[in-house]
Amino acid sequence: MGPVFQTSGTSRSRAGRPTLYERDFFLWTRQQAQLLRERGADASGLDATRLAAEIEDLGSSQQSEIENRLCVLLAHLLKWQFQPSKRSNSWRATIAEQRMRIARRLRQSPSLRSYPAEVLEEEYALARLNAVAETNMALETFPLSCPFGIDDILDPDFFPGVD
Repeated sequence: MGPVFQTSGTSRSRAGRPTLYERDFFLWTRQQAQLLRERGADASGLDATRLAAEIEDLGSSQQSEIENRLCVLLAHLLKWQFQPSKRSNSWRATIAEQRMRIARRLRQSPSLRSYPAEVLEEEYALARLNAVAETNMALETFPLSCPFGIDDILDPDFFPGVD
């Protein structure tokens, strides 16, 4: 079955199965951009090159959101671990929210399932700096490498230093 161009996320394939758009938005954006590039001049009236780039940017926004939420999540996990006397329901809520929103993006775009692990060290470096700024603790307080595995980071029940 070939790719289907769609204008909304509610359409279904003729067989009633969810379309690629519904199953994996990120992958759909990549596929649609490639199709536009391949058809280029055949798509009369369309600026296929720029349109393809814009569609890819839509997919890239999924990656950016995962990166931003992962950074916030990591900073809060660091604060949770290294400032136990300041733990609060607000921190717990922020940790839960970031996990839930990352999980939603990964459900919407399963092809990004490995993405959090791919950007973990880079996002951890930023989260470490944010934790320093938010706690006024020395940079050396926080480990140079991420002390948490990606499975723990995304696990709704994981809170460092809590048994």
